[in-house]
Amino acid sequence: MKSKYIQLADKLRAQIQRGEYSIGEAIPSENLLQEEYQLSRHTVRQAIGVLVNEGLLRKEKGSGTYVSNTIAEVLPKRQKTIGVIMTYLSDYIFPSIIRGIEKELSQQGYALLLGTTNNDHDKERECLQQMLDQQVDGIIIEPTKSNQYNPNLSYYIELREKGIPFLMINAFYEELDVQHLCVDDTESGYLGTKYLIENGHKRLLLVTKIDDLQGKYRMKGFIRAVEEENLAFYPGDIITYTTESKNQVVEQIMVYLEENMGDITGVIAYNDEIASLLAQELQLKGIKIPQDLSIVGNDDSNIRISGDIYLTSLSHPKEQMGELAAKSIIKNINEEKNASYYFTPKLIKGQSVKKII
Repeated sequence: MKSKYIQLADKLRAQIQRGEYSIGEAIPSENLLQEEYQLSRHTVRQAIGVLVNEGLLRKEKGSGTYVSNTIAEVLPKRQKTIGVIMTYLSDYIFPSIIRGIEKELSQQGYALLLGTTNNDHDKERECLQQMLDQQVDGIIIEPTKSNQYNPNLSYYIELREKGIPFLMINAFYEELDVQHLCVDDTESGYLGTKYLIENGHKRLLLVTKIDDLQGKYRMKGFIRAVEEENLAFYPGDIITYTTESKNQVVEQIMVYLEENMGDITGVIAYNDEIASLLAQELQLKGIKIPQDLSIVGNDDSNIRISGDIYLTSLSHPKEQMGELAAKSIIKNINEEKNASYYFTPKLIKGQSVKKII
């Protein structure tokens, strides 16, 4: 275990490195340090002596102890760090997004600090506090439950007050005027629905996640396409779920499809994950895809091509979005003008849609 004077020296050194005491500023007196850390005068003097010898502090007789004017020559140059807060890290499209961010930051000499929220507000708060404590230079954030009120908005206000730039990817909080990089999810919902309609499908089921903004906009695109064609539309033809109810949604879809089988011929799923889970369940029940039911996913993930049938899906830029996010946050740090950006989705045809003649 380190000696008490070494422990105090480490604490004071860290405070100086973080800029809590600026060049030429006096640190607390020996008496105050004794009281704050419950140490003897001798121990405090030993700790200060260590930092004086390192060149971090200078003592002025009868005046006090000050941060040295030569501190920049003594302290190692701190590598700039970008915080990245994602809802998830290890699966689906997220590793590709992070790979894009990491690739660009590495080329620009920035370090990366990762955090994950699991789409939970409490965990988001912990991540934001960690970023503040670590004094990151900027943050790339994927919002948590972006279609709900966020109790952590005060943290984003604090980031702005501290001059720490941040931007959001995949979605954003509508309460904040914040730069964001997203896919045009309304267009995604529209294109997937339109493709089914063009292939002769007259009654469709939408399955969408309602606590995230992407699901809200994909539903908007679905409704637009259905209205354009004046198709029959029933209240139950939109099934919604949340982060907490995701594990039950496939069962809910199956019950509704069994009640309306033959009438509903196509399903637009929130993403490839739900589309794939649904396809597996349907096949277990002897329902063939696309012969008996057509399915369209979203995000063009690896899941799309991992099953027996390649799913029709909508594109997501993934790594490109990560690279652009990294470039944008660096521009923000350098106080360069930056605008929000929407990627235009494209339909990725697979084997999961049948043409009805």
